[in-house]
Amino acid sequence: MTAETSQTLDRGLRVLKLLADTDHGLTVTELSGKLGVNRTVVYRLLATLEQHALVRRDLGGRARVGLGVLRLGRQVHPLVREAALPALRSLAEDIGATAHLTLVDGTEALAVAVVEPTWTDYHVAYRAGFRHPLERGAAGKAILSARHSPNPDPGYTLTHGELEAGASGAAAPLLGVTGVEGSVGVVMLTDAVPERVGHRVMEAAREVADALR
Repeated sequence: MTAETSQTLDRGLRVLKLLADTDHGLTVTELSGKLGVNRTVVYRLLATLEQHALVRRDLGGRARVGLGVLRLGRQVHPLVREAALPALRSLAEDIGATAHLTLVDGTEALAVAVVEPTWTDYHVAYRAGFRHPLERGAAGKAILSARHSPNPDPGYTLTHGELEAGASGAAAPLLGVTGVEGSVGVVMLTDAVPERVGHRVMEAAREVADALR
């Protein structure tokens, strides 16, 4: 038996998804065509979403995602972090290196969860909240590889000395998680990352992805 759903809520959520998928916004007419409803319905949906700051309209009348969505998005990080911690702990202990979950935040990579190994004499210090350009470091480059690679599984990315002198990184993108763009990786004090580390990072990324689905 199909559960009852709210048609109005469904349409409102579809509006947000359509706006999130475009950089230039959509007009009422465009939204009406994509939703298959009349313009009056779209006006009402937009007015309601605007009241909650989830949608804004520019001077030309094009609707775009509003800043209220960012406030909701900030609450996602703790949930994602909690789901990822078991896999990150296992990865850090297995490899003996600092493990991290990194998500996209605009044009930057943002570390939202970090786990350090408990048994090593020394390891790279890395903190949650650390940001860096997507184009630098294994975590960001792994995310970009998933964006641009024709291969559905682009594997892992290795870097050396890009974020910290003497430190190497290995990261693999999260794949198949709707609404979440990120990577799982490790950072370690070594000139060359052993091959098994790359494969272990990919395994951890799959574990995190499974936990988020």
